Parts: sequence; structure tokens; C-alpha cells
Amino acid sequence: MDSVRIREAKEGDCGNILRLIRELAEYEKFSNQVKISEEGPCVVAYGIYYFIYSTWKGRNVYLEDIYVKPEYRGQGIGSKIIKKVAEVALDKGCSQFRLAVLNWNKRAMDLYKALGAQDLTEAEGWHSFCFEGEAMRELAGK
Repeated sequence: MDSVRIREAKEGDCGNILRLIRELAEYEKFSNQVKISEEGPCVVAYGIYYFIYSTWKGRNVYLEDIYVKPEYRGQGIGSKIIKKVAEVALDKGCSQFRLAVLNWNKRAMDLYKALGAQDLTEAEGWHSFCFEGEAMRELAGK
């Protein structure tokens, strides 16, 4: 889809990005988890990434979220976002580009595999864990 432009977000995009975050939360069945607010051109997709560090591989990029509005899916927009993040990763000297996906989201897993991603749960048996709320306070002794 040549009319789609992938670019870094600007301050004026916040309202549209929040709308997409809410849609993602609804899609993933976590609507009650969205605690942020704000409201502004027609943004139809987003990807949020940040840099992380691997003990063995060095600097990496982590794609926290990628979301394309349902009516725009299947047009290559998600692939363009992923390719843009890979470009950023290489430009910043990263050795890996990581992301996670819910186990029921077969469409996303198929896309990532088709683009060359390795499923670490299948290949290496890695599982993702999270401490939050009371568990974090208990760990911190607070």
C-alpha cells in the first residue's frame, strides 16, 4: 500500500495513538487495563518500541505494541511498521529485534514467522513473566 506513510510519532498524534491503544486493549480483551487519556490526521496503526539490553547479544530493540485498525489489516501496514523498527534497530547498532504475542493471535504469529522471526517459546522454551502491584510491593518490602 504505497499511500501509507510510516513515521515517528509526533506530539499531535497522542489522541489518535490513545484511540488505537484502546482498540488494541479491546482486541486483546484487556479494555479495563487502559489507564491513560488524551484526544486529533487519520492515524490507522502504531508501533511502540524501546531499547533493551541482552546479556549475550548486547543492545536490542523491543516492539512493545503493534496495532492496525481492523479495516486496514491485510494491506501490508503491519509489515511496514515491523520493517521500519528493524531499520531503526540496525541504525542504532542493535543485534536483535524482539517482541511478544498472545498465544491465541495466530495471525500475528504467522506474520512474524513469514517475515523471518524465530518463535523463542518453540525454539528455546522461554516464557515471559511479570511482577506487578502487590507482588512488587512484597518483593520491595513496601
